[in-house]
Amino acid sequence: MNSELSTENSEQMSKWVMAGLILVTIGYFGWFFTASTSAQEPHGSSHIVEPVEDSSHHDSEPESEKHAEQEHGEAGEEQHASSPPPALYSVIPFVMLLGAIAVFPLFHQTEHWWEHNINRFKVAAGLGLFTLVYYAFLYGHPVEDHFTHGHAESGLLGSVVILKNAILVEYVPFIALLFSLYVISGGIHLRGTLVGKPQLNAAIIGLGGLLASFIGTTGAAMLLIRPLIRANEERRYVAHTIVFFIFVVCNTGGCLLPIGDPPLFLGYLRGVSFLWTLNLWPMWLTMNCVLVAVYYLFDTLRFRHENLDLEEIEAEQKEPISVDGGINFVWLIGVIGCVALLDPSRPIPGTDWAPPVFMREVLMGLLTAVSLITTSNQTRQLNSFNYDAIVEVAALFIGIFICMQPPIQILDVYGSQLGIDEGWKFFWGTGLLSSCLDNAPTYVVFFETARTVAEPGAETIAGVTGLHLIGISLGAVFMGSMTYIGNGPNFMVKAIAEKNNIRMPSFFGYMLYSVAFVLPACILICLIFLRS
Repeated sequence: MNSELSTENSEQMSKWVMAGLILVTIGYFGWFFTASTSAQEPHGSSHIVEPVEDSSHHDSEPESEKHAEQEHGEAGEEQHASSPPPALYSVIPFVMLLGAIAVFPLFHQTEHWWEHNINRFKVAAGLGLFTLVYYAFLYGHPVEDHFTHGHAESGLLGSVVILKNAILVEYVPFIALLFSLYVISGGIHLRGTLVGKPQLNAAIIGLGGLLASFIGTTGAAMLLIRPLIRANEERRYVAHTIVFFIFVVCNTGGCLLPIGDPPLFLGYLRGVSFLWTLNLWPMWLTMNCVLVAVYYLFDTLRFRHENLDLEEIEAEQKEPISVDGGINFVWLIGVIGCVALLDPSRPIPGTDWAPPVFMREVLMGLLTAVSLITTSNQTRQLNSFNYDAIVEVAALFIGIFICMQPPIQILDVYGSQLGIDEGWKFFWGTGLLSSCLDNAPTYVVFFETARTVAEPGAETIAGVTGLHLIGISLGAVFMGSMTYIGNGPNFMVKAIAEKNNIRMPSFFGYMLYSVAFVLPACILICLIFLRS
């Protein structure tokens, strides 16, 4: 009965989501074309965020506009130098939020209360409000507006700027990408007899590690997590399989292309060549082979202890492998294209036109609506698809993005004073902070720090020494797997597993796994590849 009710609610929710996304698309493009016509400017240039340095398409602009970006950069440097970092106590809401995520599921008094997403949202938004109050009444210094690149504000207006930075610049693109990949991948169902023997489980995790770089860690995770859970329905011990799935598919598999993981995409936007990350293939191959091999040995021991006869089950239920909802691969490619091409801060390659702000997110939403229209409800039912996991991520990360503004700002000020000047130091600095902060903004902080320590005349990539950039990239991607909050897909996979009655480790229980298995692999990577 509960399953039928959940399916009915999911179908109803899909209708509302589909209608909402279509209305948002119509409203956005209605505004865009109306504003373009009224502005009477070519290419809708009045609606875009100022592109990154590219003087080739500014020749017809007034002299004051030609130098706007340079003046902004100088103003930003002055503001950066004159505005002190937030007080250390400003990180208390962030620490409390991490504590709530870690502790509330452990106690009987709070366990069931915490299961409701509305209560997660109350805690996250409430602590986020404390952070905004700090900036409004206690900080007292200007903060830079990353959304409009306008002048810095302080006091109540400064609090509004912090909210804009957290929500419009970071949260909206983050949740839009995760939501579109989650819903579209949820419409792809892998049919066939899947029996959770160690060989099959290791193969699924390895396949996910390969796909993660090309359809994103979220896309690969949402595509394969349900078949993996279904394959292990007869297994007694399943949680360790989901944990290793998070390690590889949600994290370490995504470092070959910028679309694989958000931190690398931010590097691409800052001038790193799109194909530069392919240079990380030896580290990618080593890390994932080690983790998959260790998982195979670990799962083999667990499987022998369970003493199951899965061959009989496999013989009775033999069904060839096939795919339902394959049209969604087209929509996934469309999302990847949006992410790769529609950056409002730079022109589309081969043109002098930069897309308006939020066009990328709106088009991803439109592709999500198209996926809902073109995929049958039966296909999503076979996947036990619902919106609970993505709603959980949305509810928690809205608070995380707001509460992490002070620690990120503190790091931005003191990052160059930390004595981090070698590749292995950048690896561990970026990695350890990516474990407890979201790995995307952490990557940005250390990327900018690396630019300040690059020696004059040294060969660099986008202003960063090659070994430093390797350390930053690997630290953000690999060690985002150390906790549930290190990367967005981690939480989604955990939530999906728990909705399928798999008892996942607690926050600290998960860390025992990551310290035991990921940390030694990271040490190995550091010793082999990052010693100058």
